[in-house]
Order: sequence, then C-alpha cells, then structure tokens
Amino acid sequence: MREPVSRRGFLRLGAAAAASTVLAGCGGGSAAPAAKAQGLAIKLPTYTPLSGALKSDLPGNPAGVPDGYFTYPKQLFKAVVKPPMSGGTVSIAVQTFSPPPPGRAENPAWQEIEKRLGGTADMQPVTSDDWPTKFNTMVAGGTLPDLFTYVSTQGVNNLPAFVASQCTDLTALLGGDAVKEYPNLAAVPQVFWKQGIVGGKLYGIPVPRNMVGGLGFYRSDMFAQAGVTDLAQVTDLDRLFELLKEVTRPKDNQYGLVAYTGGVYGLSIFTQLFGTPNGWRLENGKLVHQIETEEYKAAVEYVRKLREAGVIYPGSEGFDGLKRKNEFNAGRAALVYDGLPAYLGPTGYLQTSRKIDPKADPRPMIPVGKAAKAHLNNIVVSITMMKKSDETRAKELLRVADFFASPFGSEEYTLFNYGVEGTDHTRDGKGNPVLTEQGGRDTTVPWKMVAAPTQPLFDSSSADAVKIMHDAISKMIAVGVEDPTVGLYSPANENSYESLYTMRNDRVTSIVAGRAPVSDLDQMIKDWRAKGGDKVRAEFEEALKQTPKAG
Repeated sequence: MREPVSRRGFLRLGAAAAASTVLAGCGGGSAAPAAKAQGLAIKLPTYTPLSGALKSDLPGNPAGVPDGYFTYPKQLFKAVVKPPMSGGTVSIAVQTFSPPPPGRAENPAWQEIEKRLGGTADMQPVTSDDWPTKFNTMVAGGTLPDLFTYVSTQGVNNLPAFVASQCTDLTALLGGDAVKEYPNLAAVPQVFWKQGIVGGKLYGIPVPRNMVGGLGFYRSDMFAQAGVTDLAQVTDLDRLFELLKEVTRPKDNQYGLVAYTGGVYGLSIFTQLFGTPNGWRLENGKLVHQIETEEYKAAVEYVRKLREAGVIYPGSEGFDGLKRKNEFNAGRAALVYDGLPAYLGPTGYLQTSRKIDPKADPRPMIPVGKAAKAHLNNIVVSITMMKKSDETRAKELLRVADFFASPFGSEEYTLFNYGVEGTDHTRDGKGNPVLTEQGGRDTTVPWKMVAAPTQPLFDSSSADAVKIMHDAISKMIAVGVEDPTVGLYSPANENSYESLYTMRNDRVTSIVAGRAPVSDLDQMIKDWRAKGGDKVRAEFEEALKQTPKAG
C-alpha cells in the first residue's frame, strides 16, 4: 500500500530538485530524456526455474502459488559455487525495518558472508522512517552506492531522467536469456521484473514477496464462537456483516474489525471482497479506475455501515501498524488488514498471538462471496537499482545480486536468515534452525533487501500453518486480478500519485466516518479526474498502445 504525501512527498520533491542539479552537473540536463508515456516493449528476463531444486512438501505452480515446506532441509546446497567478487568493495544502502545490527567486527555472519562474496560488503542499513532523508542526501551529494533501494513514494519526480543519468540500464544485461548467466535471478518470475521497468527499460532488481498481498487475517477461534467454523459458511457479504456484528462485544472490549492510520477503516479488505479492479481495469481499450466503479462505491458504503453498527474498534483508525497488530493478537478484534508475509515466522501473527493465548487461531482471510477478487499487488518489498557502471562492473554487481537471491535450503539463504550455525543458530529436534540470542542480533543486517528469491512458505512451529497459507494463496490466485498498467510509465502518475492518493484517502475517510455523505464520492471522482486522474488515464492508454500484445 502506498502512503500519503506528508513528509515523504516533501522529501520526494527535494530529491527531484537534487536530481536536477546532478543531471546539470553531469552535462546531461538538456540531454535528459523528456518524461513521456512509455509502454512495456522490452524483453523481460526469461523465467528459468532452478534445476535440481529442493522437493517441497506442498508444490507451487506456474500461476504463482509458492512452494511450502514443513521442515527445514537438513542437507543444504551451495547456490553460488564461485565467489561473485574477486576482491574490492561493494557499497550497498538499503531500507530496513529491523533494529541496528552489530557491525562487521562483532558479527560472525557478516564476516562469513564477505568470505563467500570474495570482497568487502560496505552495508548501510537505513530505517524506513529515515530512508527518504538518506536517499535525498545521497542524490544531492552524488554519493549513491553501487546498489541501493528505490521506493517509488520516496523517490524523484522525473524518474526516467534520473535513471538515465545515474543508474545502469539492465535491459541488455538481463533481458531474455541473458539473465541465465545469473541462475538465482532467472528463477524470479517475470511478473516481479515488471516492477523494475522505468521509461520502457529495466533498471530495477525486484525484492519479491508473493504474487498476492492478501485480504488481511481473521481470528478463526472468534468466528467459531459465533458458529462459523469454516469461511465456506460465509456465502455472501451480508452474512459476513452479521458475523462481524456477532463477534462484537463492547463490554468485553472485543470488536469485529481493527482499523489503522491511513487504511480507511480496513477498506482494502472490502474493495477486494466486492470485486473492484486492482487499481485500473481495461474495458474495450479504455481504462477505468477503481474509484470510478460501482463495486468501489458499494465497498465504501459497506464499511461505513460497519462503523455505524459499532463493529470497528473505536479510535482504531488512528492506530499505527504495531498497535493494530497488538490489539488483533490480543483477541480484541476478529479481522485486521495486513500483508500475507506478516503471518508466518517467529514474529508473525500466528506465533505472536499463540504466545498470548494458546487457543488463538489467526488465519489469512480468503475471498468470500461470488464477486470477490484478490488483488495481485504489493508483490515486491522494493526494487534495487545499480549506480551507473561500466559493463564489467555491472556484471560483477549482478553476480552480487544473484548471490543474495539464493533460494530457500541453500547455504547462502541460511546464512542470510539464520547466520552461522553454532554461533547464530542451532538445530532443534526436527532439524529446524533456531536463532540464538546473538543470532537474533547478527541477522538484522538486511541482506535480503538487496535481492531475494520468491518467498517460500515455511514455519518451524506448525506444518498446519504452512498448509493453511498454501491453501489460502491458492484460492486468492485463482480469483486474482492484475493491474494492466504495471510496467507502464505515466509522468502524470509519477508526479501526482501522492496528491491524488491523499485526496481520495481523506475524502473517503470522511465519508466512512460520517462527516460527509456517501454521495460525496461522485464529487470526489470529478475532482480526482480534474486534478490529474484523466491525464494519468490518457497517458497509460497511450502506453498500452505501445505495448505488444501477448502472443
């Protein structure tokens, strides 16, 4: 989910100004490419599954369902036989959501990673809150590292001009079969690579999540108390409404839904359940935005009625992400919106809620009702860009990225996630790695934010949880909808996304909160179109005309 403009949008404009200075300083100001609509006409990296890969307990499929594993492989394999570097240093700056790690001298895992890299890794982890300022400073000072995170809501306005001047064009280096020189990167499906296209060329290496962001999580144990033991019993959204009312017990400080800041009362769940487009919908060659549809209006009305019925945790629209998670895990809400990666693992919803109540049974929400869809969105954490380099250096840096994209069950993946065996982790009775106290610190270095494989499903605490996730993702992908504009470039969208998003967010929040009538949606749509929405539409439609049709 994108964030409103606020401080981040301000810094984005600052970065744009800084980028203009850099362009001019390079003598490239006048030669910088004009920002214009661009279609998807390049040859994407050829998807090539790894040969001899691990046999999974629950196999994935080409549609994007990930492999599931009940136990961690006892016999690890080497994903990268030859060190990607032959001395020297690679500088890296990436966004992180973890606390500061111990430095190289106190971190055995970092030291081992450098041995396998064949060079020095000058890693700069930057917290997500500080990243906009850091990126702005690097651009302004001309100090971009070799590899760096790029986040679209925290970047520059004229992105094509920025990448043309400052970044390495990866199109020829990775397009088509060229990617096979980097087997781990080649094993990343094409849909993820679309996220790294700028101005019709490939500039970004994706850091994948999974094909679908999800519809949040529900407390199966709380639903069961209201007589629903299987979501198949919820045949339509009227029944879901009644169910959320039944689990709402204000005297016990228990509610149907917990909202959070910027989430418009959990609207992201219900836009999918009502079957809205995933951003845009293509109808007879014309684009229709989500907010222009009857399904969107119905979803807004539905959430407003939930609030009026007292189903939404009072005041939760002001909660931050941590507060939202805490209330759900404590059993004070039966439904919450969050991304699927937040479910499994030692800090995920499942294990955290069961530490509070062993009977807790949180599960991924799945599409219910005949119209429900799942948006195939939020599929990458971020993309990694490469500072402009000559071909020899660029290939070395791609080998570095390939190293960090090593798959589940490899020595390298285990090192990035669990550190050095005996120091950072030990094996439990089932052979699963368990972090030591030191490992909990050493593994906060965000190596997996440089590049990564598609995420497998694994949780050492519960094979049943892996089955639940595998089944949920399978059901979501079966009714998944893509955004037809992914991989296309619209200058108007790049420049006005935050302002249009903030306007929509604020106006819809007022409607749901009862401060404005539902009929205000019509005026909001008119304002959205006049303030840039129609221009974005026209540019994306032009970009679609430039995009060869599949097949």
